[in-house]
Amino acid sequence: MNNGERRATTERSQARRGELIAVGRRLFADTSYDALSMDDIARHAGVAKGLIYYYFKSKRGYYLAIIEDSVADLVTRAAGHTELPRAERVRHTIDGYLRYAQSHEESFRTIVTGGVGFDAQVQSIRDAVREELVATIAEGAYGRRDIPVLARLALLGWLSGVEQITLDWLSHQELERDLVRALLMRLLRMTLGTIEEFEPDCPQPPFE
Repeated sequence: MNNGERRATTERSQARRGELIAVGRRLFADTSYDALSMDDIARHAGVAKGLIYYYFKSKRGYYLAIIEDSVADLVTRAAGHTELPRAERVRHTIDGYLRYAQSHEESFRTIVTGGVGFDAQVQSIRDAVREELVATIAEGAYGRRDIPVLARLALLGWLSGVEQITLDWLSHQELERDLVRALLMRLLRMTLGTIEEFEPDCPQPPFE
């Protein structure tokens, strides 16, 4: 097999793996890990069960791959626009978060809720993405990711509210995304103002 043939085979393999992950995102968003068998997954995917084992080794490996892939998408969407002024970058971070949630609702719900049920390893992945998103907001607001503990706690509390607001918005969507973004920005301004009161070394950035 020449290099071109190997490259084409690799691309097909990656595409098939991505298709299986997309199916899993939809399934695990509404159904618990224990409630889905590999036979169920294979039937919904329209593939032989052995193909899922080939790519992911086990059902747990498949589930974790789905979570990790979804997390990577969300972080990439939220962490872009590093060339912008700090306040504008914060706006784009929030907008990217909401756009991802709206365009990939099943994946977003899986990230935020861990699907239906509790899994310690999934919880660890969720905690890691929260830390990354808090660091992204801190970098946009303060120009640095390393912030005092109190500032981190305040931003983590704000992010927890963002998650719940976004989940509820997805269930109804009577409000335009721009209005939800404005609400989250207002709440963030209040949080950053409070942080400045307790941590003068973390001044609130100017928002136009």
